[in-house]
Amino acid sequence: MDRIAFVFPGQGSQSVGMGKALVEASPAAAAVMAEADEALGESISRMAFDGPAEQLDLTVNSQPALVAVSIAFLAALRERWAEAGIAAPEPAYTAGHSMGQYTAMVAAGVISLADAVRLVRERGRQMQASGHGRSGAMAAIIGLDDARIPELLALGEPHGSVTVANRNSPGQIVISGDRAAVEAAVAGVKDLGARRGILLPVSVAAHSSLMAEAAEGMAKVLAPIQFSAPKIPLLANWDARPITTADGARAELIEHLTRGVDWVAAVQRMTADGVTAFVEVGPGKVLTGLIKRIEPEANALAVDEATAPGGIAVPFTDGAAVNN
Repeated sequence: MDRIAFVFPGQGSQSVGMGKALVEASPAAAAVMAEADEALGESISRMAFDGPAEQLDLTVNSQPALVAVSIAFLAALRERWAEAGIAAPEPAYTAGHSMGQYTAMVAAGVISLADAVRLVRERGRQMQASGHGRSGAMAAIIGLDDARIPELLALGEPHGSVTVANRNSPGQIVISGDRAAVEAAVAGVKDLGARRGILLPVSVAAHSSLMAEAAEGMAKVLAPIQFSAPKIPLLANWDARPITTADGARAELIEHLTRGVDWVAAVQRMTADGVTAFVEVGPGKVLTGLIKRIEPEANALAVDEATAPGGIAVPFTDGAAVNN
């Protein structure tokens, strides 16, 4: 019997066409996308389905599209389980990677879908405007020994602010900060023993001090929004601590703009608490790959599967019992 977690992807997992087959096959998924469109006052579903890619990839569009499509996948899963006469499994945890925290909070009953898509659109605007005109950048660093991370940051610091934004899996981090500082650090990664450093196609320095203005702006935006205590345990991005209150959830969405995402710590905490199966609910398979590198013995699977009926792979249809 598996103790499971639902995990939700963040920005970067979007692609043109995501969710289209799902909505064509699932009334529940279609209803989710319609609700998101109504909340935004425009068709984010059309952009997700048809692009163009350069518009979908803009932060203000990719973030609400990812929230909507991920919740559409969750609704379709529950619909398929009900059709099969199977009780929907209750996860022991929900966890989101970066922007995926908003999706996780919808799944955990903390905020509504309508609020979530409007909030992440505003989050994107705030992030794009943050930094007083400083040019931000992010880069993936592959194959660097954790012990040498301080040396990596030291390469960039003479050129501006740079920090670890994401600890995604053993040997894979993302750095973020002033573009000149990030570029200087990337230029020296091979001298530190890393396999490579890759500048990412983003224009904001997420999870860095350059997002301080965005954090202040989002604090004001989030203040009047109705938050509820999580019905399913959530984990903070920065340190994997449990989030158990409405106020704690609101604070998490402010703090994670300037703090990093320690996905390794989150997966390890869930595993230590008995989670043996991770279900990536949303487009793509990024988190599934990371989890398999963090905890090779864990059962990690993605529901986004183009070759499956409706584009969705439905786990636990064999009737196996699931513990929460």
